[in-house]
Amino acid sequence: MTSGIHHITAITRKIQANVDFYVGFLGLRLVKRTAGYEDADQLHLFYGDAAASPGSLITFLAWEDGSPGRVGLGQPSEIALAIRPEAIGFWLTRALTHNVAMTGPAQEFGEPVLRFKDPDGIIVKLVGEADVSGPAPHVTRGIAAGDAIQRIRGATILSEKPAETTAFIGGHFGFRKVAEADGVIRLGGEAGDVLDIRNASGFWTSAPGTGTIDHIALRAPDRASVEAMAGRLAAEDAGDTNMHDRSYFYSLYVREPGGSLVEYATDGPGMTVDEPLETLGHTLFIPKHFRADPEDVRARLPQFSLPGDERMSERDLPFIHRMHRPENPDGTAVVLLHGTGGNETSLLPFGARLAPNAVLVSPRGRSVDEGHPRFFRRLSMTTFDQKDIVSEAEAFAAFMEGANAAYGLDPDKTLFVGYSNGANMIGAVMLLHPGIIRNAVLLRGMNVLETVPATDLPGTNVLMASGESDPYGRFAGDLERHLKARGATVEHRLLAAGHEIGGADLELAKAYKERVIG
Repeated sequence: MTSGIHHITAITRKIQANVDFYVGFLGLRLVKRTAGYEDADQLHLFYGDAAASPGSLITFLAWEDGSPGRVGLGQPSEIALAIRPEAIGFWLTRALTHNVAMTGPAQEFGEPVLRFKDPDGIIVKLVGEADVSGPAPHVTRGIAAGDAIQRIRGATILSEKPAETTAFIGGHFGFRKVAEADGVIRLGGEAGDVLDIRNASGFWTSAPGTGTIDHIALRAPDRASVEAMAGRLAAEDAGDTNMHDRSYFYSLYVREPGGSLVEYATDGPGMTVDEPLETLGHTLFIPKHFRADPEDVRARLPQFSLPGDERMSERDLPFIHRMHRPENPDGTAVVLLHGTGGNETSLLPFGARLAPNAVLVSPRGRSVDEGHPRFFRRLSMTTFDQKDIVSEAEAFAAFMEGANAAYGLDPDKTLFVGYSNGANMIGAVMLLHPGIIRNAVLLRGMNVLETVPATDLPGTNVLMASGESDPYGRFAGDLERHLKARGATVEHRLLAAGHEIGGADLELAKAYKERVIG
């Protein structure tokens, strides 16, 4: 093994657009999909060459609807990928035909460079490198082997301490200075890749978020080398370090003097340790330390489709939401409304267990209470903002009209499931906008309307589940009476529970769904 770049990790806001760019446009192979090592509800995708070779890997953490970051000091600013110089013309044409904005070609350190921005705004450079030969270029539809991306060429680091950054990376990771021009010190690794240290003194500081590069990982020969590096860094008082077994490599993290995060990662055991090369990227890996149910994690993670596969894109609707499509949809749907403190992913595992073959739609409440999403504001524990309820119920009714059209939902075969504040929202929508919701399961619900309109609800089916020791349970009867008085068919079950929900709620909801919509 020679010194060089192992992988580069960045952060994306919309995973489908990210896949379309890196797989569909650039022609990289999706070689691994995992749940995050720090957060099981965070999708992590790895792209690379046909063999998932170290030195070809670009990885992305998915922060769905996360706040954009800011590129600045103490952060990488560009990713460079190597192509053959004669392939520049191919990529110029491909960018035009795929409607991808570009600049260039320009000359940098004697090499032709094309610049693109990915859907999150991250700068990706294609660099024509003389005599480049990647270990396993990925040949895909429309991209021949001679035109394909060969491997990572390098990355640019913004530093207000360029001399110190250069000395740190050169002294510890086997890079050496090979050129300098226009405020950039170029360091070269033995594998042929480069790190450009740009003097960014006076520039603003970076801020983490989507559309930024999180870190650059450099190559280590083995675990013993990583542990030895940790010892040297500690002896030099080089700052905090931490080591992790990432299953596919063992690594440590440290910040160089300019502030950028650097990882030192082993080549082995590699991406094929748990998947054969032929099917790389098809299986979701979940780190064992979470001890999580794979089906629960899979339901919470954002879905995406590879280019050419059937897809159901998430539509732009009045509520941020997650849409989960099963492998074998049965024509039914479940709409899930979370409680206070939850979000659009909270009830997805419940929905997937309730109806494994149903399309799941899970919106996030737009009101905020003490920093937590809700579907409407409360003024005290048992009094609620009536204007907010009315306006949010109207917005939710519009959301469902749009979702029905966008996702092909049949209102008669759609079950609405709400917990606590979400259940209360469903109750309010039924009373304020009859016909939008025809089948509902209300878990720990209560009436929140001070004035209930004289609407008609014939053909509306409702299951209410209250907890015997739920302090709010005494308010559930009022909602039951209002629904029945307006013609709804209501079943009200009392469970040996408090305000929390559990297995008894799930089994009750499953049986109810089978009875009312199949």
